[in-house]
Amino acid sequence: METTIRINDDDLLLVIDVQNDFCAGGALAVPDGDAVVPVINRLAERFKHIALTQDWHPNGHSSFATTHPGRAPFEVIAMPYGEQTLWPDHCVQGTPGAEFREDLQIPHAALVIRKGFRRTIDSYSAFYENDRATPTGLGGYLRERGLRRVLLAGLAFDFCVRYSAEDARREGLEAIVIEDACRGIDVDGSVDATRRRLAELGVRCVREADIS
Repeated sequence: METTIRINDDDLLLVIDVQNDFCAGGALAVPDGDAVVPVINRLAERFKHIALTQDWHPNGHSSFATTHPGRAPFEVIAMPYGEQTLWPDHCVQGTPGAEFREDLQIPHAALVIRKGFRRTIDSYSAFYENDRATPTGLGGYLRERGLRRVLLAGLAFDFCVRYSAEDARREGLEAIVIEDACRGIDVDGSVDATRRRLAELGVRCVREADIS
């Protein structure tokens, strides 16, 4: 099988949560998260269609450990929509931590999807909130523009990138993860679990060098 990915006019580069709080010094820093920025900047120069996602939580969001007395970050609790990992407070609306990295240079991105803004539900995926039923509108945006393939990059590989890739497949789209344009948190083996799940769904993991 040919490994080279040729960029087409019906491709979308989906850049996930490249925000200050997920990079060095941030409230929920992904190890080596800063390293994705130059890779994504180079990739973006080659795509006609680009969308960004932005974690955008209100104070006291239900995914914050501080909202649940006696709970600690990275504990898992049951929510009405399923299991929820608790996180440090991060990407709070209007704070510097929620802003995109200043060195992320994608002036021609046509869409920003803000997610996680409903207080009682988290939202990893660019397509659906964590109930897997409430849409963000991205699926409709892609259909209206005839975009059929999504290439994903950003943070974190094993959470928001994974869920977005899964839901892209659920929407009937081809999905490709550019793995060296991502970094993972790796909670209890979640990086390896993500690779296995993506393989099951037919989502290829490639590198920047594979894209022409």
